Amino acid sequence: MDALLIAATPTSPEVDFRFPEHTLSLKGESYPENAAAFYGPVIERLRRYLENCREQTITVHVSLAYFNSSSTKMLFALFEALNDAALAGNEVLLNWYRDEEDDTIMEFGEELRDDFAALQFTDRPV
Repeated sequence: MDALLIAATPTSPEVDFRFPEHTLSLKGESYPENAAAFYGPVIERLRRYLENCREQTITVHVSLAYFNSSSTKMLFALFEALNDAALAGNEVLLNWYRDEEDDTIMEFGEELRDDFAALQFTDRPV
């Protein structure tokens, strides 16, 4: 499957899903006017990629400085797909990058770690 590359905008993150290398990255801020319209195709491509993953190590880098509540719902759907892939026998390494002083992003990361226990979560303060 070809990589999925979407440039960042002022309201949406950069999506750099290098499927052939099993490396996925989200970076920037996420408060698009319609989060479902932005993330829906991204999650669909991710799910198609994950369907073909067998005993792979998938590395995920997430560095979001800000995201709104509608983005949160879509991010949970994305992480749920990754968690399902981990439960199916893949190793999913989630690197959660955050500003050291940003308690909101830290707490969301902790919630992800608790809700999606199959992911190998690493908190990475920067």
